[in-house]
Amino acid sequence: MAQNLYSPRVRMGNWNEDIYLEEELMKDFLEKRDKGQLLIQRNRRLKENLLRPMQLSISEDGYVHCGDKVMLVNSDYPETEAHLVLGGDLSLCMTPDEIQAHLSDELEVPCGLSAAQTKIPVGRNTFTILSEDRNAMGQVLRYGQNFCLAITGGFEGKMLYLSSDHRTLLKSSKRSWLQEVYLTDEVSYLNCWQAAFLDPQLRLEYEGYPIPANAKVIINHCHTNRGLAAHRHLFLSTYFGKEAEVAAHTHLDSHRVEKPRNHWMLVTGNPRKDSSTMLDLRKPLAEDSRALEQATQALEQAVDPGVQ
Repeated sequence: MAQNLYSPRVRMGNWNEDIYLEEELMKDFLEKRDKGQLLIQRNRRLKENLLRPMQLSISEDGYVHCGDKVMLVNSDYPETEAHLVLGGDLSLCMTPDEIQAHLSDELEVPCGLSAAQTKIPVGRNTFTILSEDRNAMGQVLRYGQNFCLAITGGFEGKMLYLSSDHRTLLKSSKRSWLQEVYLTDEVSYLNCWQAAFLDPQLRLEYEGYPIPANAKVIINHCHTNRGLAAHRHLFLSTYFGKEAEVAAHTHLDSHRVEKPRNHWMLVTGNPRKDSSTMLDLRKPLAEDSRALEQATQALEQAVDPGVQ
């Protein structure tokens, strides 16, 4: 097939058709630009919504309440089962599919999840705690109580719920092939979760007690009785870079105790203006063993200068 190697300005071959084709392409481009349907425009809107700064709820009594806006954070710990891991505090984030996000202006359903290295509350990692009957707003959340975790992702009029279901051959997590965790707009029993006390020997005694804010808990799925887990050693290539996989699976050690992969904190806002979350606060001197040892040595040297 013959091909015109010259530009439309050179009047050889089908030069008139090439000119009209360029005009049609320019008209189509201008029309999509005016309607905001260009790929770069959709990309910009998606990032503006997902990365929109959010304000976390501030706990006045030290407990978590229904209706609070929190971050789910898997705190940093030394991983001994894998060499290459994603370190630092990881927060649970919604991760829409990049291709589907460019084809539509709304969030896809179901939507994926991941764990990212971010401590700043934004649209993609700020969850709202809702009671099972949606009528207990403002009440204290307790151990063993069913609740839902909802997220808007920075979009208005769109509410997605953290859900999970039994693993099948066609439905499982991407890397570990364990039970999948996803976001959906359907309200059902698959949206219900429970928080359990960290120490299994005291778990029954703490049943019904209020859940402290910014304390480590175990988050179990009510329907499947699987714990929410962050797999730091399994990486996902997402729209925002390299992040860790999130699944529903209870990882137990030799003593039948949940591993740090299942430890989560419901992080609330910081009343101080210089930081946004309670994670930004420094540990008290009594909790920092190294600082305590340094203070003890300084005190001994002040009392007796001969002490080394």
